[in-house]
Amino acid sequence: MGLNEWFNKGLTPEQYMETLDKHKEAFHHIYENFNIENDESFLNQLKDKNVRAVVLAEPWCGHCMLNIPVLLRLSEKTNMPVKFLLRDENLELMDQYLTNGKSRTIPIMIFINDNGEEIAKWGPISDKTKQFVDELKKDLPPKETEEYDAKFKELIAITGKEFKENANLWHGAYASIKETLSKI
Repeated sequence: MGLNEWFNKGLTPEQYMETLDKHKEAFHHIYENFNIENDESFLNQLKDKNVRAVVLAEPWCGHCMLNIPVLLRLSEKTNMPVKFLLRDENLELMDQYLTNGKSRTIPIMIFINDNGEEIAKWGPISDKTKQFVDELKKDLPPKETEEYDAKFKELIAITGKEFKENANLWHGAYASIKETLSKI
């Protein structure tokens, strides 16, 4: 199946947001509070390119909660159609976009032209988010220890709170997506 067919099969942003459960409040908080300002030159250039996006995501994913509201604000400013495919129901496509050739980490944003050809790919996280998470992970005990599960749950709670509240992470995601799209 080509990327046009995957795009046509996808959920609209509204349909995707209806699937949200665990991260619904945080997702909407980011969506309502993230704004793109003073970037008209880039936004106009992107509008002229008629880009569409196919996004592999899941409603339970913290990285999706952080990055997708940013993409949706960008899509609104540029009239970029966006469709969502749930990763676990679309492994045939997901397995073509593995992180480091082995991991099904999401979100993956596949940007396509009018012909359905891939013109750019972004995901799963920005460098700013990776640095933040890596800094927290360095204090985790080894996986085989008794305290790992409890410490990992603490890490998830901290990252979820920061993803929701830290506008620097939102703007880091935007800058990273913008950098990718500036090259098309």
